[in-house]
Amino acid sequence: MLRIWIAIVGVLLSASVFSAEESSMSLLDNRFRVDPSIKQITFVIYRAKSSQPVVLVRPDGKKYYAWRSPENVRWYQESSMDIVSIDNPMPGPWQAIGKVTPKNKIKLISHLELSSDKMPNRLFQGESLKFSARLTSDGKSLVLRDFLERVKLKVTFTKYIENEDELVKEARPIPEVIGEFADDGQGLDEVAGDGIFTVSLPITSAPGKYRVRITSGNGVFLRAQEQEVLVYPTPIQTTFIQSRDAMSPHRIVISGEQGMILPGSIAGHIDHTSPEGQLTSVQGSAPAESNKLELEIPSSENIGLYAWTGEAFATEMGSERPLVFPMTDHTYSVVTEVDMAETRRLQEEERIKQQKLMEEMQLIQMREEKRTRTMIIIGVGNIVMILIGLLVWFVRSKLKASKQAIPEMQLEMPKK
Repeated sequence: MLRIWIAIVGVLLSASVFSAEESSMSLLDNRFRVDPSIKQITFVIYRAKSSQPVVLVRPDGKKYYAWRSPENVRWYQESSMDIVSIDNPMPGPWQAIGKVTPKNKIKLISHLELSSDKMPNRLFQGESLKFSARLTSDGKSLVLRDFLERVKLKVTFTKYIENEDELVKEARPIPEVIGEFADDGQGLDEVAGDGIFTVSLPITSAPGKYRVRITSGNGVFLRAQEQEVLVYPTPIQTTFIQSRDAMSPHRIVISGEQGMILPGSIAGHIDHTSPEGQLTSVQGSAPAESNKLELEIPSSENIGLYAWTGEAFATEMGSERPLVFPMTDHTYSVVTEVDMAETRRLQEEERIKQQKLMEEMQLIQMREEKRTRTMIIIGVGNIVMILIGLLVWFVRSKLKASKQAIPEMQLEMPKK
């Protein structure tokens, strides 16, 4: 009998160790226990596809629903999964009620934390910064793929304003998202699902002081870190000088600002594409003690649209921080050689044509003005004649009326 109990205990212990290594817990009637030391926990629960979200029941019997839960509960749901994050969960036995899959294992993620690289206090507009953040559970890297695939990190820049919290919401500056990244092994992210997020952040904000906020959220998990940084004007200038001679190459000049860029540290890489799609790459570095680099691109007589892009590399003086400045796509055209004599002749013809057109327009304008003046004179004359006629009629009417008003003189003849 003792041997049987020892065997049972051994099986239970091995199952417990396996469960701990997997950071998960097999559910018995979908029950699980929360330790009193846990201040924040996230549950990942798998259920039948297209089924309703589970109902979480606390140790005291209170229920949490996906559509109704307190502020300390955040709920993310998919067609076959629930991810629930709870701050200060009640210690004791919990239960998940729903169409949980037969092979269900609830994933318990406790003491989840976000840490990230510290940004330099001084950034430059136009530079690209390699930036990493990490998610840990109980101090160890979180490697739960189902959770990490649903986590998105983002970095925002917000214009710095003193006492921002005292302003009304409408008056506060709007955060600008400068980078979003995932632990998916793409871009600068080295390994997918290792809990480390890496991205190239483009510093596009105008020079000034900013609050930088790093957040991670998938609807149920939210952690944030903040710091203040200064963005300075770009210390790198790039100039393209197009050749007008097929025997001479085009030139790209990369120059660094004195006192900001370490002399001799400038390097560059250019990718040049012809209209036919042929790619030519050139690269080089500045001479020692120089803050200028010139790269040459072979020129061609072939007519068409050409394009070039690349990156400039440098080192900040003082901190000796490596800097990377991506170059945006640039284009230029090669056209047929201009016949100056023919061009002058065409220009002279166009000038004469425009002059004749102007003279005709002036003549038409003069005729219209003369016609307008004539019409005005005729109109004024007609009005004057009408007024004179009215005046004559008025005077004659008055005279006639006054004549009728005076009685005729009667002469008395002497009587005989």
